[in-house]
Formats: sequence, C-alpha cells, structure tokens
Amino acid sequence: MAAASIVRTVGRRSSRLFDIFVADVPWTVSSKELKEYFSQFGSVRMCQLPFDKDTGFHRRYCWIKFSTQQDVQNVFQKDSHILEGAKLTLKQQPHRRRSQRRNQSE
Repeated sequence: MAAASIVRTVGRRSSRLFDIFVADVPWTVSSKELKEYFSQFGSVRMCQLPFDKDTGFHRRYCWIKFSTQQDVQNVFQKDSHILEGAKLTLKQQPHRRRSQRRNQSE
C-alpha cells in the first residue's frame, strides 16, 4: 500500500510540471484547434481556454498540459508559433501548491 501511495504522489507531482501558458490566442481559435496544434510536439493531456462570462468570448490565453517534460521541450525548440496569422506568446508555467499560492497572496 505504501508503494502505491508513493506512485500516486509522484504521478500527481509530475503531472503538474508540464504546463505551458499561451497568450495572444486569436479570438477565432478554439481549444480543440489549440490541442491539435500542440499535439505535433507531444501528447497533450489538456487544453484549458477560459471564457469571459459577460462577453462569451475566450480570454485570449490558455494553459496546455503535456504528458512529459520532453513534450514541453519540443514546443520550445520551435522559434515561433503562429495560428491563424497571429504569433502566440509562450511561457513555461511553474506550478506551486495551493498552500503556497494562498501564502503569497496574503
């Protein structure tokens, strides 16, 4: 049982490390299109594209979660990423635990 618990903890920790923050996403691009685009670099586990409740449009940024660190490195090996004529701005997103986020906001 202890070994299974360690594997789950390591799995959770590692799954949090492979996010990329993407800004300047064109209004016309959907989360499905983003996931398809970034799939050329590796296995995309999730694409989170938040929407504004008032306007109904997405907020022009998203997070992409990959399965491995190598997938993330593949993304950053390409100089620029262009979707529908717009250059995307990418940043590797460091993860902090929720308790760390709360402590910094206080």
